Amino acid sequence: MKMTLTNAVFLSLFLGASLVQAQTYYKPYCKGDVAAEEVNAKLEAEKFQIVGEYEPYAGAKVIVVTNDTLKETATKSVNGSYGAVMRVAITDGVVSYTNPPYWANGYRMATNLEDVKTALEKALGECDQFGSKKGLTKDELRDYNYKPGMAKFDDPIDLLGKKNSYDSYAKGVEIVEAGLKSEKRDKGNTKYVYRVDIPGKDETVFGMGVLGDCKGADEKIMKVLNDATGTPKHTAYMPYEILVSGTKAYAFNGKFRIAISFPDLSMWTFGKIMTAPGCIEDAAEAAAKP
Repeated sequence: MKMTLTNAVFLSLFLGASLVQAQTYYKPYCKGDVAAEEVNAKLEAEKFQIVGEYEPYAGAKVIVVTNDTLKETATKSVNGSYGAVMRVAITDGVVSYTNPPYWANGYRMATNLEDVKTALEKALGECDQFGSKKGLTKDELRDYNYKPGMAKFDDPIDLLGKKNSYDSYAKGVEIVEAGLKSEKRDKGNTKYVYRVDIPGKDETVFGMGVLGDCKGADEKIMKVLNDATGTPKHTAYMPYEILVSGTKAYAFNGKFRIAISFPDLSMWTFGKIMTAPGCIEDAAEAAAKP
């Protein structure tokens, strides 16, 4: 009996250790190894559609891409449209890109987007993960919460307020696009980066840059974040998303969007950008306002 119990304990410990070893840890970004001047052509060769480009700060460029797999997968989960794009960055000549499985799980999409990862690796080089010392598991990402009480994926900001809505989905898309493109910069001092319409759903996701002097403005926040994280720089964090879904418009709470992009960020660094989430929210609300 003693021998049987010992064997059972050993088996339990062995299986437990095997489960721990089997866990896959994902980090938010990949460092590529392709020449910067080849990026666009290589992306297009792998059937990616370039939907937007912009320069969030000096020495940095972001290229936003989608493809049929990303758009199709976006239709299969609630608010999966946030994950309908991947972001590629060129910072001081160094190429990086968002790691598809990390963001697929962080945005609770229907698959891990392994096919998208394979295509990006063919275009930009094998994924050398960075952005977190250890990384996060699938389960940790799907229920991501930086600290108790902080926003999660399913705590988006209703940009119109609960009592308000657009007259129609088409009208909402028109208003948000016009707000982001306003040359007067009177809609939250925002910048239009991209638009992706999700097939078969009344959903469109927009990319929003934030200009100006508030702590959440692209150049301001990236200075603090890059100083905290070092190299490779995390430029593929940008831009932010606005989702028009039906007759409503939503955006991530900055306390979720910043945290999941920088999961190892210290509370000290968060303190330096304490007003950034409010700035980003104000910008998105202004762009979406009728």
